[in-house]
Amino acid sequence: MEYTKSEVLQYVKENDVKFIKLFFTDIAGEVRSLTIQPSILRTAFEHGVSFDGSAVPGFMNADRSDLFLIPDPATLSVLPWRPSHGRVARMYCNICYPDGSPFEGDSRLILQKTLEKANKLGYSIKVGTECEFYLFKLDENGEPTDIPHDRAGYCGLAPLDKGENVRRDIIMTLEQMGIEPQTSHHEAGPGQNEIDFKYSSTLKAADNIATFKITVRTVAAKDGLWATFMPKPIEDKPGSGLHLNISIHKDGENLFEKDSPESKHFIAGILNHIKEITAFLNPTEESYKRLGVFEAPRYVSWSSQNRSQLVRIPAATGDSFRMELRSPDSSCNQYLALALVIAAGLDGIENEFELMPSCDKNFYELSEKEVLEMGIEKLPENLTEALKLAKESDFVKRLIPQVTLDTFFKMKES
Repeated sequence: MEYTKSEVLQYVKENDVKFIKLFFTDIAGEVRSLTIQPSILRTAFEHGVSFDGSAVPGFMNADRSDLFLIPDPATLSVLPWRPSHGRVARMYCNICYPDGSPFEGDSRLILQKTLEKANKLGYSIKVGTECEFYLFKLDENGEPTDIPHDRAGYCGLAPLDKGENVRRDIIMTLEQMGIEPQTSHHEAGPGQNEIDFKYSSTLKAADNIATFKITVRTVAAKDGLWATFMPKPIEDKPGSGLHLNISIHKDGENLFEKDSPESKHFIAGILNHIKEITAFLNPTEESYKRLGVFEAPRYVSWSSQNRSQLVRIPAATGDSFRMELRSPDSSCNQYLALALVIAAGLDGIENEFELMPSCDKNFYELSEKEVLEMGIEKLPENLTEALKLAKESDFVKRLIPQVTLDTFFKMKES
């Protein structure tokens, strides 16, 4: 259910909500929060709640530090893990300056503007995510260890799969918050798990990624475990990805189901821009240790069903037809990542980019020389290369304000 401002005020009053956490995301993708009391909720909706932007890395300087959080009433949810008496709720926020103008570093707003452009062109975008994470044991002091929670493999069963009950608790908690997981299983790595989600609107999907990560960490901690979304927490084991399943709709029809020219242009746009946006999809040095091994892509290519490809078209029926982008990982800022990917697809549609032929080869059975001789390009090999391509990209500069780019590059190069 998506609430209006008046409905939020009524809900808080009638359901013993005593604390409201205002969530916002910094440039690196970390969720931060400020807690208010119900007595100032109406003021928060009308004028925002101030916070010190200079205390958030990459936001503001001390001499011009005031920023304001404007809660989005549609995102209201009670946190199920907090007491039922004196409840705690949360809302995601947009960020603005004291005069009400939008703050350039608000990545949620950047995504919203991208979606507004899609709507003006007549398209709506739906996104479903596949999120992988590892569970590790804690030591006697409650500190994380490098000991995996279990030694099960892909789709393993209990008792070897010790994550079964943790995944159950995570899913039931998410359902209480109105989020719809569809499937869950043990992944290939020891202590590695995956939960996949039903498609939703893009902004909601981005908010849900943040909620998912918070929920996983909270539930894991209650079970005496440490959950991590690091791309490559164990050197010689599979990395954890954030696969994006994207469908594009026009006049109520799924263009991937129709196999329309627009769906092909959309994929072509993503493939055309993927190298210059990779720094935002894979923003850590560790990200590049994941790519190219254990079914994570290394090359700029697409295919039907082939999991060694960057983009694949999964087997599906009806409205489930979609494309899957397999390179991103959860160290990204999902708002920026989705904004860039969708903008790239829209650019492909607007300019009618031609989709390269599909490649049904298994890249893990081919040498790098053999792949390159096929005329297929590689993704950036490291963060330094990815940042260089992003800095040189006119496409990236059109989407993300320069001041935000400068901050992002400075953070990643420090």
